Amino acid sequence: MSEEQTEAGGRRSGRRGRSARKEARQAKADVSIPYITRNTPVLELTSVETLEIIEANAETILEEIGISFIDDPECLQIWRDAGADVQGDRVRFPKGLCRELLKTAPAEFTQHARNPARNVQIGGNNTVLAPVYGPPFVTCLDKGRRYGTIEDFQNFVKLAYMAPSMHHSGGTVCEPVDLPVNKRHFDMVYSHIKYSDKPFMGSVTAPERAQDSVDMASIVFGEEFVQNNCVMINLINANSPMTFDATMLGALKVYAANNQAAIVSPFILSGAMSPVSPAGTLSQLLAEAMAGMALTQLIKPGTPVIFGTFVSSISMQSGAPTFGTPESLLVLNGAAQLARRLNIPFRSGGSFTASKLPDAQAASESAQTLQMTVNSGVNFALHSAGWLEGGLCSSYEKFVMDMDQCSMMEVLAKGIDISEEGQAMDAIREVGPGGHYLGCAHTQRNFESAFYRSKLADNNSVEQWEADGSFDMATRANVLWKKMLNDYEIPPLDPAIDQALLDFMKQRKESFPDSNI
Repeated sequence: MSEEQTEAGGRRSGRRGRSARKEARQAKADVSIPYITRNTPVLELTSVETLEIIEANAETILEEIGISFIDDPECLQIWRDAGADVQGDRVRFPKGLCRELLKTAPAEFTQHARNPARNVQIGGNNTVLAPVYGPPFVTCLDKGRRYGTIEDFQNFVKLAYMAPSMHHSGGTVCEPVDLPVNKRHFDMVYSHIKYSDKPFMGSVTAPERAQDSVDMASIVFGEEFVQNNCVMINLINANSPMTFDATMLGALKVYAANNQAAIVSPFILSGAMSPVSPAGTLSQLLAEAMAGMALTQLIKPGTPVIFGTFVSSISMQSGAPTFGTPESLLVLNGAAQLARRLNIPFRSGGSFTASKLPDAQAASESAQTLQMTVNSGVNFALHSAGWLEGGLCSSYEKFVMDMDQCSMMEVLAKGIDISEEGQAMDAIREVGPGGHYLGCAHTQRNFESAFYRSKLADNNSVEQWEADGSFDMATRANVLWKKMLNDYEIPPLDPAIDQALLDFMKQRKESFPDSNI
């Protein structure tokens, strides 16, 4: 073999060696944890005295102003039987009634996944990150902005399944508008079950769709198991200000009766659906949330429930929602404190942005919200990956950019390692004054895992960056999500269960005509 061949072979071997080491490091980085258990203290920005004032104001709202329960005589009768004052659709609550009813709700509970290794613990010091929920549009650099399809839906389920920092498959990761409105919930729930083995959410757009979700979960887990364990979390939005509509109430009743968790979540744009002040907004959302959560306990005491809130401020010039603002972050943090005082798990936060592109605005606003989400002790965080355009759009590139940020939050929540290895006194003794740590034993033991390694950030020199193509992060994200989908392997599902689901869906779909309402 010539010197040139030997040298070339050495270069190839070196490249292979570097590639192998990189793959080994990445394999370690991609090991999933089922959810975050925080070792860091929560950040509490609101004083006890302020919280007590807000709680008193919420009781005043419940007692004097009341909450409307629209077009649901059954709910009104439930409240009447519980001792509330019901006049028309308006329910006024004796002081302390809702708070007393919530004493039967669990402070912490398990949501089971079809893969038990993926079970998540909701409440306590735990944080579960779930993907974007609800957008009718999707976008990527290749095809631009467009209506979502069931293929897009399945792609986002696959990305969430492959993302180590996504602990949950989520719910409506985008609207598959190529399917009939009244039947698409079958395909959405089935996609979560088929293409992921992480926990998932059910449909809430009609009571019968909620029941279909329960029935499909019962095929997977067994009916008795479902009745005694939480296998779905479901989003019930209050129609702020101070109103619950029949659609949300119908879904809430189905899930509560079947022991499945409801996130009772006021959807608030401060200045339009609540006062412009954080204190006023907190008082209103606490009243709304307590009324909805207490209803679940009247239907079935002990059924799991989550105090939720989605709060954004608005531009007083245009009325458009804004994200990552200090006022909305104060409300997020304050609501987390109120939830802990109720001893109820809390949902909020995520990776919010009003940006239309996966750009600097998107990164800044999302990072602001995600940091506050983790530091405030949020237990369940929807919209942790993929949210764009104020929630109107699910972005492929933004999904993996957010995924990277969520992985950083896992490291942050671990806190400082104070073990003997973490204290690193042996390294300090070995190196001494004037030395360096690159070659010391402690560094050699820990260099592969010492610092978080982003899949997307470019830390090379400008010369190397230019040689690699001068790509920005969105372009690198485009490459990454395509690679993830290319590498995707479907998790095993019992063929008998799969067939039973398909048979159920076929029978149900054939029992009523397609509709776009």
